[in-house]
Formats: sequence, C-alpha cells, structure tokens
Amino acid sequence: MMGQVAALQALVIGALLIWSSYGKLAGPLVGARARRTALKKFVGEERAEPAFRAVGGVELLLGATLLLPPLWKVESWAAIALAVGFLGYLTYSLVAAPDSSCGCAGSATAPVTWRSFGRAGLLLIAAVLASTADVGWWSMPGATAFAVVVVEVMLFVALSSELDRRWLLPLRRLKVRLTHPLASTASYDVPLATTHHQLLRSGAYRAVNALLRSDIRDHWDEGDWRFVSYTATYDDRPATAVFAVPRQRYEPDEVRVAIVDDASGETLYRPSLLPVLA
Repeated sequence: MMGQVAALQALVIGALLIWSSYGKLAGPLVGARARRTALKKFVGEERAEPAFRAVGGVELLLGATLLLPPLWKVESWAAIALAVGFLGYLTYSLVAAPDSSCGCAGSATAPVTWRSFGRAGLLLIAAVLASTADVGWWSMPGATAFAVVVVEVMLFVALSSELDRRWLLPLRRLKVRLTHPLASTASYDVPLATTHHQLLRSGAYRAVNALLRSDIRDHWDEGDWRFVSYTATYDDRPATAVFAVPRQRYEPDEVRVAIVDDASGETLYRPSLLPVLA
C-alpha cells in the first residue's frame, strides 16, 4: 500500500502547485499581492512582481509535469528542492518582514503563521515520499491508498489559511448560530437597515466598535430580538461579535453585545446593558 500512496503523491503535489501558481500569475492584483510579501524587502519593490510571477511559473511548470507521464522521479526531486526553498523563504519572511503576506497559494492573502510552515513541511514530506515511488500515480491505486491521500489533502486544506473563507468561516458561523448564547433562528420581516440604524446609536456598539473588523456578516431573529454578527478581535484573538437589537421597537439603550472566541467558543466579553452615549 505504501508504494501506491507514494505514487499518488505526484498527483497531490501537482494539483497543489498548480493551485498555488494561480494567484501569482492570474488577475489584475498580482502586483499588489507581490508587494505585500517579503519579496519586496528581499529583491526590492520593482523586482517583487517579476519574482512573484517567476515563482508562480515554476510552480505551474513543475505541477503540470508531475501530473503528466512518463516521468515522476526527476520532478519529485525538484519538488523536494522547491519545498526546502519555501521553508527557507518562510523563515526569512518571519524574521525580516513579520507583517508581510505569505503569498503562498491561491489569490487570497494571508500572513506567515505556523500553518504556513506546516503546509511547506507537509509538501516536503510528500515530495520525499513521491521520490520513492516506482510507478506513476495513474496506475490503479487501491481504495485504502486513495483514502490515505484524501486525508492528506484534507490536511493540506486545513493548513491553508487562504481557504478558510471556503470552509472554516462557514463552520464558525454555523457554530455561532447553534451554540452562541444569544443565537437561534432567522427571519427577515424587519428591514436590516432599520436594525443597523438603531445599532449604530447604541452604547453597546460604541463600546466595542474599535474591536470590529468587518461590516455586518450575518443576522437572524428570535422573538423580539434581532441578532447581528461581525468579525472581531479581542486581545489579538479572532472572535465574533454578536449584538442583540430590539427588533420591532426603537430602544438603542437595550442593545446588548457578546464577543465570542472563534476557536474555543468562549464568551470573552458580555457587559450588562450599556447606556446610549449622547
């Protein structure tokens, strides 16, 4: 089975590299994405975009050759070298430009974190395993080997913060709806603009406004209350702020707020009723 798992690594790495190359080669914002990375400091602002595109070109070429027969040995060693290069670049980014974007994969921007190193390390392990294969990935793998690779792909996805908006944020929103101390079901018989107008004039909103990092992200109703959620941070921890707003009456002084840690679900901040500020 290990031989079949090793053979499938070329397929996994090839697909990952092609996806990674997309954000470096496609779209009108490639230059802006490049200048947000550590390449701006490493090669200079004028050379950042060409270097960014060059890395994308290498990823695309190597990814395509890994997917196509007949070779996989040479490409596997090239993937090992690329993964080692990624680890070196991430280390440089963390030391020389800690506030820069990773620029690692896709078209989304994300900072360099332990997940970036984890993904590059997993890529290195996959490339080393691929170099031991004695057949191509297109040789009929068994169901068990395929299942192992599916788990591996899921791990790559979990380590890719660029994909959080595709799966992690929806799960967090569902968690807020199901488990948040202020949450329940949704209906929309009162215009959201009316609720927003009242919310902006509440003491609760003004008390936590500096912690909010988005516009209204979601809203739902329960009885006489409308609940409105925002992305927030609290002590540098990703969080969700949920406001309870009177739904069918205008009483800004009754607006309540709770801030919940996205990772643990812990309620970080839930004050008592706050007065409206003049």
